[in-house]
Amino acid sequence: MSQRPLVKAVGVISGTSMDGIDVSVVDTDGDTVVKPGPGRTFSYPDDLRKTLQALIAQPERAQSEPLEDLERAVTDAHIAAIRRFMTETGIPAGAVSLIGFHGQTVYHRPEVRFTRQLGLGDRVAAALGIDTVYRFRHADVASGGEGAPFVPLYHRALASDLAQPLMILNLGGVGNVTYIDGDTVIAFDTGPASALLDDFILRRRSLSFDENGQLAASGKADARLVMEFMLNPFFDRPAPKSLDRQDFHARAKGVETLSDADGAATLAEFTIQSVIASLRHVPRAPQRWLVTGGGRRNAHFMRRLHAELGVPVDPVEAVGWDGDFLEAQAFGYLAVRSTLGLPLSLPTTTGVPHPMPGGELNRAA
Repeated sequence: MSQRPLVKAVGVISGTSMDGIDVSVVDTDGDTVVKPGPGRTFSYPDDLRKTLQALIAQPERAQSEPLEDLERAVTDAHIAAIRRFMTETGIPAGAVSLIGFHGQTVYHRPEVRFTRQLGLGDRVAAALGIDTVYRFRHADVASGGEGAPFVPLYHRALASDLAQPLMILNLGGVGNVTYIDGDTVIAFDTGPASALLDDFILRRRSLSFDENGQLAASGKADARLVMEFMLNPFFDRPAPKSLDRQDFHARAKGVETLSDADGAATLAEFTIQSVIASLRHVPRAPQRWLVTGGGRRNAHFMRRLHAELGVPVDPVEAVGWDGDFLEAQAFGYLAVRSTLGLPLSLPTTTGVPHPMPGGELNRAA
């Protein structure tokens, strides 16, 4: 049994897909005890989302411009989301001890030891009157780590009573996996998940995503293109490793000559094959895959994964987790770990030289 007291922490994150600000709450000791609570998603104001999307498409701006007004706007959107969350769930501010504020990633280049999440922790703490931890990834990246994925230790806490080895696959904009087998935790980005497909659908159909994978399922994947995509040296690089949302966009231009359905099918198959390639980097084949992220709702992804992997492939809801809010919960959990000086990442999850604490605490007063 844990000897540490439970802390109520609110976690908040907007992922690379920028489809909303996710807020959730956990009661946790920052170690082995986790009691997840409810979660909510709140949209960015349209103009702010469009500004962020334009910024991410211009990496040189995202890296070097001050972006002070934009950073305040992102912060204030998160503050508004946290306020609405606490109102809607009936959680009084006085009951929350800590906020884990991830911010909005706009640039991630661990190879040059640089990552940028827009968000001002001191502004959140002052506005809400709650101690706030932010800048979770900076110490990891500064030490030579990949700075992502950052949810594996939360996965380990949640999965302690499940059959192992177990693979948890997150299909967001970029795909990543957490391999758990007892004390062994290995994590890395697998390749594109929904980002390439979403962007293609937006260009071709003016829709934000391929609902239920229907368009991809109706097309025929171009096997030659998929094979070319999979020749990318990233897939043979040893774990841990990470990607930026834009890393494969230039290389995926080959689908532009295909029909809508065949282009979608080809990009979807690229995602599937990149997930399969992740098995090169784990010690034993997992008994089961649990899928989180928006991609778990894509029936075409799930059918293809089950067919190729030959073991159960289930949404995380099958074991009682809430796939919409695992990441938000994780940053609440990591905020508590941060205040305790416990590691947020490991050599086997991000490539840091040793288990790495991180995060910066802003006191409310």
